[in-house]
Amino acid sequence: MAKTPAQRIKKHGSKAAVPQHHLPPVVNPTTARTPQKAQTNSNLILIAGVVASLFLFWYLHLLTLDQLRQLSGGLAMPDSLIGGFDHAYISTLHAAMDGDARGQLNYVHKTAGTLFPLIFGFSWLLLIGTNTARKALRWALWAIPLLFVVVRLWGNVAIDGVLASDTADAGQVALASGLTVSGWVLLVLSLLAGAAAVILGSRKPKAAS
Repeated sequence: MAKTPAQRIKKHGSKAAVPQHHLPPVVNPTTARTPQKAQTNSNLILIAGVVASLFLFWYLHLLTLDQLRQLSGGLAMPDSLIGGFDHAYISTLHAAMDGDARGQLNYVHKTAGTLFPLIFGFSWLLLIGTNTARKALRWALWAIPLLFVVVRLWGNVAIDGVLASDTADAGQVALASGLTVSGWVLLVLSLLAGAAAVILGSRKPKAAS
């Protein structure tokens, strides 16, 4: 019977021949995650997010909401009114749209109207995060698209609320109108924040080779 390494040492002392066991390497060095690979993956996600945001903006504002004019006697949907709207406009729109038409607008808000701000917000957070090194500035720029997402989603609910009610008061209409205007302003500011982040990122000093 073969002796164990401990038995060999006990019998032969320091002259004992103890077999050496070498474990195979666990990590494959060829699969190491480098900063360049991480940056490439981030850029691919960012490009996909920007393309999806552009498509959803076109689909929501330039296609679907415009087509809903056919169900409102040619009146624009509140989401499209950059300057907002008043109680008289909502009353006229409510009278022009039947229950099915208002239901279709509500469905748009729950689908494309929700996906657009969420995907746009995520994409712009990634754009700003990958191009802004200073933490304080990064959070300041991040606040704009985050506010845009909250305001747009809240605006969807507010618009559905005033159109669903036969007796929407002036306060509800003012809130929905204010959220709509704020959403458009924040969208523009988000675009400017993203552009500023890209410009700042392009000015980073390159490491000496």
